[in-house]
Formats: sequence, C-alpha cells, structure tokens
Amino acid sequence: MMKFTNLLIVSLGIAGLLLTGPAAMADTVLTLDSPFQIGTGPVFAFYGTITNTGDSTVFLNGDSFTVLDAALTYDDSDYFFVNAPLSLDPSGTSGDIELFTITVADGTPYGLYAGTYQILGGADSNASDVLASENFDIQITPEPSSLMLLASGLAGLAGVLRRRLIG
Repeated sequence: MMKFTNLLIVSLGIAGLLLTGPAAMADTVLTLDSPFQIGTGPVFAFYGTITNTGDSTVFLNGDSFTVLDAALTYDDSDYFFVNAPLSLDPSGTSGDIELFTITVADGTPYGLYAGTYQILGGADSNASDVLASENFDIQITPEPSSLMLLASGLAGLAGVLRRRLIG
C-alpha cells in the first residue's frame, strides 16, 4: 500500500508542475501560401498570413530560419520587417504578405532543399519566443535546354503537317 501512495503523490506532484508551467504560444498561426516551390530559381518568394487566434495582443518582433544549404541564402529584411505588423490583436491577421525570399546560387546541384521559417515575439516588444513555425521546401530543377525545346516544337509541327497531308 505504501508504494501506491508514493506513486500517487509523485503523479500529483508532476501534474501540479505541468499545470503551473508557462502557457504554450500556440495562439499564433503562420500559413505559407506555397510552402513547396519548384523551379530553376534563382529567387523563390514566400508569401503567407500570420493570424492571432489567442485572447491577448501578441507582438511580432522578428523571424528566423533553419540553417539551409550554403548555396541558398535567405532575405527577410525588406519583407517581414516592412510587411508584417508590429503586433496583432486577438483575431487579428496580417493579411497575405511577402515574408521572405530564398536565392539559389549559380551551380547549385538539382534536388530538394528543406527549411523551417519561424515567427518570433510574444507578450511585449522585447519577447523572442517562437510564436509560429512552418516548414518549406524548394525543388531545384534543371532548366530545359534551348535545343530540347526546339526539337519538341519541331516534332509537334511535323505531327500537325503529317495529319494535314494524310487526312
């Protein structure tokens, strides 16, 4: 019986600690319009919406990125800091704004590159908690060569001419 009592006390103590901890900042939602982009580059622009679903005003004090491949660089200076509001009231939204761009260096190998974008802020203008996070992917594809495009165009033209001559 003593073991059950100890287990009960420990369980109640853990539950009490969990209830007194700081509230999670799940009241801010970040939605990227196109979290997966595909193309040859060199610049990929990411737009999105930031929404406060909580009961109190939240300050948007900055953003951060995961470490991407060295061939990819991000720029948010002219986007997030200019487009995002300083704070959002309850049920407030930023509207659809450009948040950041990713630039692909020449010679970057083709493939899939992943990252995470985060909004930082909190209860005041000095807070730097992670308010919201969203994953994004960039698929870098080879640019079709001019000869390949010319060949496909000539093949289509030959098909049309053949149908007209036969039919």
